[in-house]
Amino acid sequence: MAMTVNGVTTTNKPGQEQYESFTRKVGRKAKKYCQYDYRSPDGELFSCIRKSLEECRKARDEWENERGKACDSK
Repeated sequence: MAMTVNGVTTTNKPGQEQYESFTRKVGRKAKKYCQYDYRSPDGELFSCIRKSLEECRKARDEWENERGKACDSK
């Protein structure tokens, strides 16, 4: 399944993650990246682009930790 349809994410189910790799040419060099979407259990979308899937998941985990801290302070 494609990550997007007409520019809109298809990551709709809570807990769902989707990712795809792409190559972008910067000058003469081609660099690989990973585009990542994650729908949290409460329905909020996290999306990022990093150099690897591992970096994307690390960013997602940091995002979830920050969201948890914000919820705890309310």
